Amino acid sequence: MPTIALKAHYDGQQILLDENFDLPVNAQLLITVLPIKANSSTGPWLAIATESLARAYGNDEPDYTLEDVKQ
Repeated sequence: MPTIALKAHYDGQQILLDENFDLPVNAQLLITVLPIKANSSTGPWLAIATESLARAYGNDEPDYTLEDVKQ
């Protein structure tokens, strides 16, 4: 599955996607909470940061084992 940034919101009980995206059953997800305020001047910065975060966890990033990080 490709790495993608999707907008979502929390309704007090569950996280709901704001746009349609076909997720496989039991797909493992990494959730990063970024506060977004309407008409905020941080909008362009937030879009760039979100894209960079998605690239950092992309499919081409190697999976490091515990042995790799113990050095």
